[in-house]
Parts: sequence; structure tokens; C-alpha cells
Amino acid sequence: TMSTGILQGRRASFLAAIGCTASILPHITAAIIGLTLLTQMNTAVFQWIKYLGAAYLIYFAWRIWQETAPLSMESQPDPKGNANIIAKGFMINVLNPKLTIFFLAFFPLFLVSNNQSAFTQMVLLGLIFMLLTLIIFIVYGLLASTVRQRIISSPKAVLWLQRAFALIFVGLAVRLALAA
Repeated sequence: TMSTGILQGRRASFLAAIGCTASILPHITAAIIGLTLLTQMNTAVFQWIKYLGAAYLIYFAWRIWQETAPLSMESQPDPKGNANIIAKGFMINVLNPKLTIFFLAFFPLFLVSNNQSAFTQMVLLGLIFMLLTLIIFIVYGLLASTVRQRIISSPKAVLWLQRAFALIFVGLAVRLALAA
């Protein structure tokens, strides 16, 4: 959301926040139905998911690194671009298996014994988590879009920023691939 806010503006950062937040749904679903137990029991499945996520991050870093087109100051992305922004945000976050593990490890700590089922409580906690995530991602994107004009007016700053984001994605990919 931050890179999208800087490079494409406020509206695009909001769309990226929606994509990133929507990608939480598969992780919550996986945690609720117990897919995480399978990945913990079968390390090959977990490794495959991690490597797939790492490969996507490296691909995304390469695309950022290779970007040579001048940045546009369009505040409204075209409609075809909207779906692309949401899809990119979704893919970056959905390929992170640590989210599923997070939900499996921490959600049970907040379950209480009452008349509500564990399933209902986990769904409610997941929705609350998604709402908070959306708010935080929107704030990040808005803050980034606020400094957008200063950054875009300097070609050197744009190149530095693109390279920095690419290197950050490579670092995240390596960390994901090497994580135990």
C-alpha cells in the first residue's frame, strides 16, 4: 500500500489495501478448517507454499527493478488498472503462509468458553482482524500518497525508491524461503 500510494496515488493505495485485506480470507478459512495442521504435519506442503510465495516476491521485485517508464501523476487509475492493483495486493499477501500460522497459533488464545462456538468466535475475530488491517493499510497508503508529489518530482528519488522497494521484496522473499 505504501509503494502503491507513492507511485500511483491515494485511490490506488486504497485499492491495494482492499486487495491485501481480501487476501486474509483464505488464511482465516485455512486456519478454521485445519489446513494449517496439514502444513505443520507435512513439511513438504509448507515448504512448497513458502517457495511459491518467495518466487512471487522475487518476480514482483524484478518487475519493479526493471520499471523504466516515467511515473504518471494521474490521480485516478484506469478501470482495468483497478482490478490489477487489487490482484497484486491480494497475491502479495495470500502467498504468505505465516498468516495462516498466525491465525492458528493466536486465535485459539482469544477463544472463550461460552455459548458461542469456536467457529463463530474465529470468524468474528477474523473479521475484526480484517477491519483493523484495512484501516492500517489505508492509513499507510494515505501517508505515502501525501509525500508522493515530492518524491515523483525527483527522478533520482523515484529510481532510488523503486530499487529500494525491489530490494525489500527480495529480502522478504529470501527471509520467507529460509524461515524455519
